[in-house]
Amino acid sequence: MGHGWQGAVLKLMRGKDFTFTVTGAEQVTEDYRRVHFTDGGLLAAAGVHPTMWVRIWFDGGGKPHQRAYTLVDPDAEAGTFSLEFALHEGVASRWARDCAAGDTVEATLQGTGFEAPDPLPGRLLVVGDSASLPAINSLLDAFPDLPATVWFETQHASDAELPFRVDPERHDLRRVPREKGGAELVARVKAELPALAGTAPYVWIACDTTTTRTLGTYARKELGLPKERVHALGYWRDS
Repeated sequence: MGHGWQGAVLKLMRGKDFTFTVTGAEQVTEDYRRVHFTDGGLLAAAGVHPTMWVRIWFDGGGKPHQRAYTLVDPDAEAGTFSLEFALHEGVASRWARDCAAGDTVEATLQGTGFEAPDPLPGRLLVVGDSASLPAINSLLDAFPDLPATVWFETQHASDAELPFRVDPERHDLRRVPREKGGAELVARVKAELPALAGTAPYVWIACDTTTTRTLGTYARKELGLPKERVHALGYWRDS
């Protein structure tokens, strides 16, 4: 499958292509699926960093569609990792539901990166949802000694069963049902985050694009947090 104009642009931006092979899959919840892969040489070539992500190419009616996914438990020595899919309607979810051991998928590495906050923050303040859960877990794993507050937007009853890597002694997980297109999450974070803003925090926001933009602007402009201490990246668009 060709990658169309998007693939051509990524090539110009020095994107590197790899082929991943499925080794198995597991249904974590009825709305969440984990697929295991061999990496086609990716990790040996690029190394590993927290929240590392790749662009996966899926065939949608003969047209290429690329979606970004965070690597779960990348093992550079073994050349393996997993991807987790928050299931909904769409080409990526259909592929994840149907894939089997031996299937392959093409991927492009371009755009990923992570710069650890320096100096280390007093607390991580994290806002996300099921789409960004792998990145949230990666971030918590990267800073095992830091306290964290996580506002997590839920959409399904099964989200209570999702594989959070939280330690109750250090991590405060606050679940927020998705209501009014994310407005409830925005209201909760705006009401609760100011009390934690004095802890020299690092704020990491990754949910739908509109919510992410709203909260990122709020943290930088209204709370006055330094821009280098606020990471905000929209993971999906609410259709």
